[in-house]
Amino acid sequence: MKIPYFCSMVYNKETAIAISEYLLQVKAVRLNVKQPFTWASGLKSPIYCDNRKTLSFPKIRTFIRQQFVEIITEEFGTVDVIAGVATGAIAIGALVAQELGLPFVYVRSSEKKHGLENKVEGQLDSGQSVIVVEDLISTGKSSLNAVDAIVASGCKVKGMVAIFSYNLDKAINNFEKANCRLYTLSDYNELIKQATESNYISETDLKSLQKWRENPEQWS
Repeated sequence: MKIPYFCSMVYNKETAIAISEYLLQVKAVRLNVKQPFTWASGLKSPIYCDNRKTLSFPKIRTFIRQQFVEIITEEFGTVDVIAGVATGAIAIGALVAQELGLPFVYVRSSEKKHGLENKVEGQLDSGQSVIVVEDLISTGKSSLNAVDAIVASGCKVKGMVAIFSYNLDKAINNFEKANCRLYTLSDYNELIKQATESNYISETDLKSLQKWRENPEQWS
């Protein structure tokens, strides 16, 4: 069976439920309909998922690391380097690389303005195969900029793994155009489902979240 380059469905249903529950448990999910959050892309959103909070909880970060290692091993095979996207995925990317016994690099959002002016930090040699680790996928633009930086270094990106995706149509299109395979541990649909069942969000909030998800640009 041909694997789609963008996996709009999460890698594993049980993992998706567990990750969603963990994010809600540590209050990594923030809601604010009246004063929405602004993403790097400029989009306004009533929801913000701060996956970096999971690093403060050993049990959760271990679970995330183990799931990433399983996906990389089973879906991508032999890999030379693990790359984390700055700043949210540096720590978890390094943990994954350590578990796999592989070199680690990280990719800045832009070139450093002093010193060597690097965008990719660490040792990356032309011809190496790389898996990119990301904490969150919104529109996919910044994540794919990291992919472009690695490719520009003469390396091959075999794919990307991420903790969470909002599953926006724009992201799906961006990953398809970039020809980049993506696997996520959880996504917007599963998170909202778990948040509703646990009364983490109200019916009013749910309606606003559903309306935003239908058309984020118009909602903004």
